[in-house]
Order: sequence, then structure tokens, then C-alpha cells
Amino acid sequence: MKAKHTSISLITVFMIGMLTSCNKNFLDKNPTAAIAGETFWTTDADAKLALAGVYRRLQSGFYGQGKLWLDTYSDNALDRHSFYGFGDLTQGIVNSTNVTGTFYNTPYSGISGCNYFLENIDKAPSTDAQKAVYKAEVRFIRAMFYFDLVQAFGGVILYETEPKTVDEGKIAKSSKEDILKFIHSELDYAISNLPDLAYTTGHAVKGSAQALKTRVYLYQQNWPLAASTANDIITGGKFQIYQGGYQNLFFTPTQQNNPEIIFSTKYSAPNNPQGGEGLLVEVAWYGSIAPYQNLVDAYEMANGKMINEPGSGYIAADPYSNRDPRLKYTIKVPTEEYINPDGSVFEESDPLLTTYVQKKYVDLSMLPFNRTKTPLTDQNIIHTRYADVLLMYAEAKNEVSGPDQSIYKALNEIRERKSVGMPKVNEAMYNTKDKLRDFILHERRIELALEGHRYYDLKRRNQMETVLSKIKNPGGVQLKFGEKNNVLPFAQDELDKNKQLKQNDDYTP
Repeated sequence: MKAKHTSISLITVFMIGMLTSCNKNFLDKNPTAAIAGETFWTTDADAKLALAGVYRRLQSGFYGQGKLWLDTYSDNALDRHSFYGFGDLTQGIVNSTNVTGTFYNTPYSGISGCNYFLENIDKAPSTDAQKAVYKAEVRFIRAMFYFDLVQAFGGVILYETEPKTVDEGKIAKSSKEDILKFIHSELDYAISNLPDLAYTTGHAVKGSAQALKTRVYLYQQNWPLAASTANDIITGGKFQIYQGGYQNLFFTPTQQNNPEIIFSTKYSAPNNPQGGEGLLVEVAWYGSIAPYQNLVDAYEMANGKMINEPGSGYIAADPYSNRDPRLKYTIKVPTEEYINPDGSVFEESDPLLTTYVQKKYVDLSMLPFNRTKTPLTDQNIIHTRYADVLLMYAEAKNEVSGPDQSIYKALNEIRERKSVGMPKVNEAMYNTKDKLRDFILHERRIELALEGHRYYDLKRRNQMETVLSKIKNPGGVQLKFGEKNNVLPFAQDELDKNKQLKQNDDYTP
């Protein structure tokens, strides 16, 4: 039976028993026995143990392997088995009873853990310098949770401290603007106190917070600050495009100390693998994320021309040859076979409704993929990588002042990755703000395809309705955007529990 994703209650009490065991690699370990609250916070090791518990909250929902499914709420792919109900949502059927609680409950569970940590860390005998870094990590993570809530719902309930009782948690929502101010305050603290290092240990660094702040500015369309914040990361020199193979960014051995990864959710086998059946079974064997033809067609030819562009060399009878190499690194096409160790051809368990299946994050060295033989999956889920920062810089800088060489340089750095080797941006063709904007958003779609970014990118650009109107699902049903004003409705059970929480506009009966 395929994995099921369930929701949790409005207020989730942070339990010390969910913390990980403490040693040099404490983020890698599984929870151990529960720890009595009255005997906790007495050593720096306790503080690290509690911090590990906060990081573990990132292994749930759209912060863990579920993040990839966000692309199925877009024009990129189909939610093959309706794990999150995106089949209805992409048909415009959006209401207070059918939106997955993963958008709401998972971030609030994480916020609860962050608040518990922040309210207790000063009890520990850690040095002031250590505490400042620990707090910065947790406030960065709390900002991440709140930003995803804002992107989904607009204004939401703000808990700066943990309610002491369930009734204390029943309060009205704050405005979107107030939540965004809080997020910026959290990130300013994180940027000031996190170490200015490469991302190597699984702990957030300064660049992690700077990248999230850039993303928030993009959401707000504050182009000057988005461009300058992204540029701070670029000029800081702590990160770079990984040249060891585009596809290898998503495999466990080459994710360690990878210079491109800026922040990720960390796993480790066998002690702390991905939950459920893991990506290799759900994505590769079940074919749960099924890319649309529209995404396949968006990949350029190897000469840098779109497939419908004169001189592209596209051949309909041989559609997958001479294409941008990222196509075959990202999507398994019908002409490709996976070969099992015994020499047999790997077969997906279910028919492929779109004829395509996600390949990104699929480590073929782990074949065969099935529920009983596949090793425990422990690939880290990447939230931000340097290519994303370059794309955010290009997008924001273009909005500020139009095309310039710094933008072309950022884009070319991505396209000329050794394992990709695409031609430089055609500066003569993409020579105006409007034309270059379209190309940047196209490049963003291709580079970050099936990593969980497309849904929010389309929403912040108000493009969901336009792009979904070009897609029909495998049943022939036209897709359409059903969110009113780009916000989701609060779940009816949350409204029933908290009478102070008012439904978003246009979703009231």
C-alpha cells in the first residue's frame, strides 16, 4: 500500500522524547528514550539535543521528501496517486475541506518546536556565543515555516511564544504584512549571528538565511533588496556551481560538503532515513510524480533553441535526442530503460499516465527499486542551492535595471555547468527587460524542475491561471487555477477549533 500523508492538530506540543541522541553527528541519529523535562537543559549537550529536535521537524511534509510533490500543484507534473489531493486542486476544486493539512499543520508543528527551544535555551549552561548561534539557527527555521504559511494562506496566526494551553492558542490571525515583518526580523537576527561559512554540517549558515531573505523579497517584489541580498551571497564566495555532475546533486554521496547546496533537510541511513517508503520507491517504482508533456517540451535543444524555433533541429520522430542534457537528468523518457543488477529491465509498478516519470533524485546505483529490496533512502532534500541564488539575482536585477552583463553572467554560469554545457544566453535575442524576464523564468523552470519550487514561483508571478490553462490531465480534464487571490482556504476543522480564526476572503459560505 502506498504511503499516506496525515494531518496533525492545530497546536502540537514539542516533546523532548522526539529529540535525537547526541554525539558528533547528532543530526544523523534517531530519537531515543524520552527525557524528563526537570532534568533537561543542564548541559550544552542538552542544548544540542534540543536543537537536533528542531531540525527533525524539517523531515515532515513539504520540508522532507514531500517537497517534490509541490511541483504536481503546477504545470510541471501530475500527482499520480493523489498523495496530497492536488488532482482536485489543479482542476480548480479548492475549498475548506479538500486542502491538505500539510500546508498548515506541518509548519505550525515546527513553529511549536522552535518556540519551545527559544523559551528554554537560556537555561542551558552553554556560552553566550553558542546560544546566539543556536538561537539564530532556530529563528531561521521558524522564519522558513512562517514564510511558507504566508505563501499559502496570506495572513496567519502568529505565535512568537508557545501558548501555555490550547485555549490560549485560539487567537485571531495577523495580517500578511505583519507576518512578513516578523520573518524579516527573524532573518536579520539569523544573518547577524550565523557563521559565515560553507554549508557542510547540516546546520544553517549565514548564506542559508540570506537566501531565504532573498526569496522573501522576491515574493514581495522588492526587486532592489532581492538583487542586493542575492549579490551578497554571490560576492561572499562561500558557494559555487557544482561541477561533478548535475544529477549527482541529488544523491547521498555527493551531497556531503557539496559547494552548491545552501540549505537542505538532512537524513542519514540507517539511523535516520526518509519516512514511509522513501523517494526511490515512491518516485521511481510507483511513478508517483508524473511530468507533463508541457514540461518535456520546454527543454531547449542542445544548440540553445526552443524546439519550435527555426533552425532548432528538433525531429518529432526522435524527440529526446540533442536536447538540453538536464531533460534526461530530470525525467525518464520512454526511450530510456533502467537495468536491474540481474540484467532485467526495471518496470514501474503502475502504468505511467503521462508516459514520463521523475528521474531527479533517483539514484540508479540503488536498483532494483521496490518495497522490500531498496535500501533505506537517505538523500537530503535540497531547499536552496547556489543555482537558485543566481536565478533569483538575475530575476531581481532585470526588474531593477533591465539586461546587463551581470545577469547574463549569472545565467551562463548555470548553463555552462560541465555536465550540462548549454550555450550562453543569446544576448541579441533576450535584449529587453520583458524578453529577458521570460527567459529567466524559463531557465528557472528548467534548472529547478521537480524540486518543489514551481508552484510558489507561478503564484508570486500571478501566472498559475495562464500556465494551467495549457494543460489537460491524463483523463482529458482541463486544468485551471482555483485559488482566490492566490491564497488557500483554512481547513474547516481549524475554523471549528478556533472561532477567532476567520476564513480567507471568497471562501466563506
